[in-house]
Amino acid sequence: MGAGRGTWGTRLGFYLAAIGSAFGLGNIWRFPYIVSENGGGAFVLLYVFLVFILGMPLLVGELILGRTTRSGVMRAIDIVLEDHKNSPNQSRVSKMKWLGIGSVVLCLIVLAYYAVISGWVLHYLTQLSMALIVNVSFEADQSLKLLLENGWLQVLLTSVHLLVVIVIVAKDVEEGIEKAVGYMMPLFVILLIGLAIKSLSLESAPNALRFFLYPDFSSLTLESLGQAVGHVFFTLSIGFGMMVTFGSYLSDRAYIPIAGFRVATMDSFISIFAGVLIFPLVMVGTAPVSGPEMLFRSVPKLFQTISNGYLFGVGFFVCLYLAALGASIGLLETIVSNARESLGFRRVRAVWVSGGACFILALLPALSTSVFQEIHIGGQGFLEFLDGLLINWGLPVAALITSQVVLYLVSDAQKKQAFELNSEEHHSSEKIYGHWIFALRWLVSPVILLALVLQVFAIFKR
Repeated sequence: MGAGRGTWGTRLGFYLAAIGSAFGLGNIWRFPYIVSENGGGAFVLLYVFLVFILGMPLLVGELILGRTTRSGVMRAIDIVLEDHKNSPNQSRVSKMKWLGIGSVVLCLIVLAYYAVISGWVLHYLTQLSMALIVNVSFEADQSLKLLLENGWLQVLLTSVHLLVVIVIVAKDVEEGIEKAVGYMMPLFVILLIGLAIKSLSLESAPNALRFFLYPDFSSLTLESLGQAVGHVFFTLSIGFGMMVTFGSYLSDRAYIPIAGFRVATMDSFISIFAGVLIFPLVMVGTAPVSGPEMLFRSVPKLFQTISNGYLFGVGFFVCLYLAALGASIGLLETIVSNARESLGFRRVRAVWVSGGACFILALLPALSTSVFQEIHIGGQGFLEFLDGLLINWGLPVAALITSQVVLYLVSDAQKKQAFELNSEEHHSSEKIYGHWIFALRWLVSPVILLALVLQVFAIFKR
């Protein structure tokens, strides 16, 4: 372990942080609109299937890479490359160094546009709180129009969100991140259960659940596999180095395969739970709209029509903001960890430099609906295009390369060590290890490549 490197104070701290990053805006904001664009239940089934055959093996691989090297992804790649410096394929192997840099850049860009959406959440939370506390009128359509047409308001909201994240991450792992998620997650769960009960009491609930859970495979398209693969990696935080960083803080006693299975299982449960919560809200009186603005167009209108709607609305957006905050903390910690190791920065300096870089990158998506509203790429607005490019293309490519690093550059002895159980269970440990290697070699790479190829075909078919 590097000098002065923190660790999770408890195993629960790791799970709360990992689940907090999984149950971010990806599951409450992004998952419902991706499901609505791909026909409902069939996509949900495909997604859950891919969580276990793609997501879990890669999640375990990233955790192993992090704990083995006790480093963030950039330094971790350097360490495993050092072990292969005399390899006959050294020139080809050395190109893997770009994976570490690319993963951190992906993380920075994802946090930048994530911060913008988190600012939207703050906007609605503020509007509904004012309506509840001081009896100010709330108009959902007018509130969205105010937000989208005022780019500098989005910049302000983005900066407020980033400031909150910076203050938390500036503390060390145990005092800052672990303590923050320890308070947030129980509150989050309580709010979520209450909101789900209210959501399922709506008249739209039966039709919404039928759309969300009934599989209609004819509604899947050439792009559906790629969108499901990308979303698996997004919600499990795979491909941008976050789980490598989280793994570097794991104690040697933690059994990584079980940790990976639990996080993947919770992610699937959370995604389905989020859909059960969201779809009755967005289908009140209409079929679900789609796109990144779906949640912000549909849900606030409901709060104007139901009893205690403003109270319900405040609870919903508090819940949504806690989700956004948990994921943002994990993203910034990943960037900070790599900046400290690669540039030699102290934690506080690394946090402020990383947060500042993120704020600068966030200006373009924050202004994309106002100052830069004329920018359209492939018939999509800039924010929607950026979302698709990062999640459906960037993360699968990064995950594909990561799988090769774990397979061929991390030594067999180091990989097997992560699967060691006590002597009585040694045989079952070897079987689990064999299944994991099989999945990495024969499932992960072919499925990711197929998803990318199908997306290319879909582009030419338009």
